[in-house]
Amino acid sequence: MRQAWRVADVRAAEKALMATLPSGTLMQRAAAGLARRCALLLQESGGVYGATVLLLVGSGDNGGDTLYAGATLAARGAGVRAVLLRPDRVHLAGLAALRRAGGVTVTDLPAKVDLVVDGIVGIGASGGLRPEATALVERLPKLRGRDGVRPPVVAVDVPSGVAVDTGDVPGEAVHADVTVTFGCLKPAHVVGPAATLAGQVELVDIGLGATLHADPAVRVPDAADIAAWWPKPNEASDKYSRGVVGVATGSATYPGAAVLSVTGALAGPTGMVRYAGSADREVLRQHPSVVAAKRVAEAGRVQAWVCGSGLGTDDAARTELRSVLATSLPVLLDADALTLLVDGQHAADLRRDAPLVLTPHDGEFARLAGERPGADRIAAACRLASWTNAVVLLKGDRTIVATPAGEAWANPTGTAALATAGSGDVLAGLLGSLLAAGLPAERAAIMAAYVHGLAGRRAEREGPVTSEDVAAALRPVLADLL
Repeated sequence: MRQAWRVADVRAAEKALMATLPSGTLMQRAAAGLARRCALLLQESGGVYGATVLLLVGSGDNGGDTLYAGATLAARGAGVRAVLLRPDRVHLAGLAALRRAGGVTVTDLPAKVDLVVDGIVGIGASGGLRPEATALVERLPKLRGRDGVRPPVVAVDVPSGVAVDTGDVPGEAVHADVTVTFGCLKPAHVVGPAATLAGQVELVDIGLGATLHADPAVRVPDAADIAAWWPKPNEASDKYSRGVVGVATGSATYPGAAVLSVTGALAGPTGMVRYAGSADREVLRQHPSVVAAKRVAEAGRVQAWVCGSGLGTDDAARTELRSVLATSLPVLLDADALTLLVDGQHAADLRRDAPLVLTPHDGEFARLAGERPGADRIAAACRLASWTNAVVLLKGDRTIVATPAGEAWANPTGTAALATAGSGDVLAGLLGSLLAAGLPAERAAIMAAYVHGLAGRRAEREGPVTSEDVAAALRPVLADLL
């Protein structure tokens, strides 16, 4: 897995490390890593020698990293041009190094540029870009290199203009092809719209690990994590020991929600699916292996419940929700169940001893929490998890999974193709299957989001995506993953 830390924790770790090293060591390490990545990009378009490199240089250490890296490239024969956005606060030693290596300062963008290095602001910045920086950033897409195409943009630590601790983008920001970051990842690399602007993120080791003692702000799973956590049957397994998941979804009005959530559940690791609801005929027609009943009370024994997708919000739906919540089993609530939660009571009043997972999109989150997630989606999800004593899976481009204890995970596999009716029903069924298999609620949510995202990507390769496509892609995705 990967982990990302907030700015204050990174600064504390850097301060502790710098106290043990000669002055300037960290900057030289960072600049060396940055120059190396820039050189590799230039090799793809004709080489370093003779290339034109544009440095956008702000104040402070971020500007210093950029200038020293530029000096290295200039020493290798690149024509390095630096635009100083704050000449009065430029890193003087870095500027001197650039000039000694043959680099020059300019006041406007060159006619031809083969590589742009964004060193306008680093992790210490707050708010949006200043007007002069915004004007330069808006012109970057129009630049062309010696091969006639747009030059790659390399961001130093983070793309300028993003909110580092939240991943928000409050205004104009640099859209980087590559971000070279130092010491550790930051939240803007993995959550929110900033993650898309970061492009490919390369981490340069500057020795920060020994002094980075704080808990990460957010964790990011990888394929090896999901494969290792996934429950697998053995010789002694039977359909009951693998887990039985109950699915209380759909209705006569929305039978598709029942079918999609059951399809998601069947793709998971459990040995049996029991369906409870008025869409039983449609479910059995498409999935004859399912055991069906009309009501939760009649469904039989299960190890976890999925409730809400397409359930409706009438008295019958409310009764089914109450029946599910009255059990001592893990429960996942989605869609209409979330609406019913706040119909006459605030979500903060919802408390139960057994594991609970809530899966809101932004609109449902607003109904539960009283306001939309806002710029800091990690903090918002953690607050709701604490208020409800539930694991919260906040859907979005970088879905967040938050626990009542304040731990947060960001899913790296999502795609805009999943923004289609019924996709969340598939996710709910898959997650419920993992709960019934005995997975802790937070781990089940992390795993389901990851696999669901991969299924969306696989379906997207075939053309326009429907929720049926996502459901059909689950099994081949799991076959590849496991």
